[in-house]
Amino acid sequence: MIKAKLKILIAAVMCSAICLTPVANTVAMAATPTDSSSAESEEYKDRFMTMWEKLHDSDNGYFREFNDGGETLKVPYHSVETMMCEAPDYGHETTSEAYSYYMWLEAMYGKFTGDWSEFGDAWDSADKYIIPGSDDQPGMNNYNPSKPATIADEYLTTDKYPSTLEFGKAVGKDTISNELKNAYGTSDMYGMHWLLDVDNWYGYGNHGNSNTNAPSYINTFQRGAEESVWETIPQPSFETFKWGGRNGYLDLFTKDNNYSKQWRYTNAPDADARAIQATYWADEWANEQGKDVDEYVEKASKMGDYLRYSMFDKYFKPIGIGAGEESNSDGQHYLLSWYYAWGGGATGDWAWKIGCSHNHFGYQNPMTAWIMSEDDDFTPKSANGQSDWDKSLDRQLEFYQWLQSSEGAIAGGATNSYTTDSGSYKDYPDGTPTFYGMAYDWEPVYHDPPSNNWFGMQVWSMQRVAELYYKTGDKRAGDVLDKWAGWVKDEVKLHSDGTYEIPATLKWSGEPDTWDGTYTGNPDLHVKVTDYSADIGTSSSLANTLMYYAAGSYKHANSTYDPEYANLAKEILDRMWNNDQDEKGLSVVEEKDFSRLFDQEVYVPDGWSGTMPNGDKIEPGIKFIDIRTKYKNDPDFARVKADYEAGKVSEFEYHRFWQEAEAAIAMGTYSILIDEIADAQDVELQGDANNDGDVDIQDYIVLQKYILDSSTEINTEAVDINEDGRINTADLFALRRLVLS
Repeated sequence: MIKAKLKILIAAVMCSAICLTPVANTVAMAATPTDSSSAESEEYKDRFMTMWEKLHDSDNGYFREFNDGGETLKVPYHSVETMMCEAPDYGHETTSEAYSYYMWLEAMYGKFTGDWSEFGDAWDSADKYIIPGSDDQPGMNNYNPSKPATIADEYLTTDKYPSTLEFGKAVGKDTISNELKNAYGTSDMYGMHWLLDVDNWYGYGNHGNSNTNAPSYINTFQRGAEESVWETIPQPSFETFKWGGRNGYLDLFTKDNNYSKQWRYTNAPDADARAIQATYWADEWANEQGKDVDEYVEKASKMGDYLRYSMFDKYFKPIGIGAGEESNSDGQHYLLSWYYAWGGGATGDWAWKIGCSHNHFGYQNPMTAWIMSEDDDFTPKSANGQSDWDKSLDRQLEFYQWLQSSEGAIAGGATNSYTTDSGSYKDYPDGTPTFYGMAYDWEPVYHDPPSNNWFGMQVWSMQRVAELYYKTGDKRAGDVLDKWAGWVKDEVKLHSDGTYEIPATLKWSGEPDTWDGTYTGNPDLHVKVTDYSADIGTSSSLANTLMYYAAGSYKHANSTYDPEYANLAKEILDRMWNNDQDEKGLSVVEEKDFSRLFDQEVYVPDGWSGTMPNGDKIEPGIKFIDIRTKYKNDPDFARVKADYEAGKVSEFEYHRFWQEAEAAIAMGTYSILIDEIADAQDVELQGDANNDGDVDIQDYIVLQKYILDSSTEINTEAVDINEDGRINTADLFALRRLVLS
């Protein structure tokens, strides 16, 4: 916007520059969608379909098919390649994250084709393979919400484990268990477990059946914030004592007087929330076509009702307990925390549930909060589900405001359980900034690597904010996006050779101000980009975010709409499409350091010994590879080992399912939204006489020169503002009004 004094100066320059002939009082400012914009939409739709077909080409290896009872269902792998250790420790595991992208991919396929069977198949696969059924969680009817779980302290480092179960310590009460049971007629939980061994590579199977063909529930992370994936010990989710030590794997993690066979599952809330988000769009698009996906809307609503467990402190303790300023005695912080979990005895005689005390901004999904609280199709059945999600929507938006850095990027998060080397729920150090009584944490949950250094958290989370803004025009979301998008735009590099770079790794300094309900600008909280990449997944998510932000700005704040954001999204998508295609989809060369595969010691307590299903020994002093010797049969192992011995990193061109799906979805998003803002693109470029992407006084001066001397170089297509087929002083006067507006 032009400030008042500057407007006066510009007006004086314009009025004195040339005598203007009278023109009509109105200037044509609207345009109709052009054939070219429709053609552009079709181009990106075609790109989506190309990606969809590559993902579903069985020769490319993104899915494993399972036939059960005559029904064929697909399970997505984390990646086509198997030599992979990042969050999953093997490429042919899969995650609830991948499933949520599978649903989103098929929702958009239904939008473009009218075929909703693939979307249904994605949900059916999730229901069968990654959402534990009644047989997988026996004994939930014996759960006592007045005593939800037994406390075991968290610690920072793996050598503090196993953590002693402290049966005498007080915990809070689970206030939503009975209302969920009443609403759905069951004590069973309904949410995705985060990790599956799709090929049963480790050999745990389900319920101790190592010969099963189905994907098996497994887990890895169990031992504090410093436990990198390289330091984990894989274990079955249904513990039958067939492998590990005499107590299976249990006594690596918790210390008890007596161990019993048991099961336990962990939910990743961002994935469940994304599944609900995807199902919302499926519902919208199917209804536009006169069709419905009501069966899966009902499942998504139910999933969202249970997802409220992520809104509670781990042991349902009061919020703000470490600050002495308890803001909610029920232990409900209303944010999407890092997990919720549940478990019980294998014989069905006892059960437990926990929430999570740690909250990362990257897991928030205000779009899902809006869906669950405002969309009638998704209204939860429980008594308080809708009101809880309504409160969560406001709390999440405040969370973004509180954590927005001076530059615009969003910082880490907050915890209700301040953890040190001596355990959990410690008093906060003096001066710790707080959010509703929870302590600021720049690297919530995990520290190796720091959880908020990855730029992907920025685009994942802000895409949801941008969708919310597009749907609702929420000013809080718009304000956060304005600053965030401005920061991002300055950090993206578009090179003259057709390549590009976006942020990859961030570095944080300082802290936010304690939250008092108003964003302060956080002058002491800063971010710096330390390196860049052309990562397929984050690039695609960034383009998706920018498109929803552009479309939202056009719908709800037309005066501040900036075409540069849609143009930047297009540049990223086009450069990625032109540079990174291969027969399987899109990929770039990545440098991957596998030295920890050979060097990283995995902590095992003194005196502990056991075996993996394939006979690998678990004992003190083992390395990552020692309990994963099957990696030595991997087709890429020989070159990875040769690189390691030569002291260099390996190069891979990975095809991660979530990244390929993200790229397809971003292309589809561009196709859907570009026609909505095509008019705005035309309007904003009217008057761009010098063709620099802005309309300002420089354009007025150039047009003035052109009228006096037609040999002046000018963008003639942009300056016939009154659309009378001539360029003259009438257009100059119209441009004057356009600049001043």
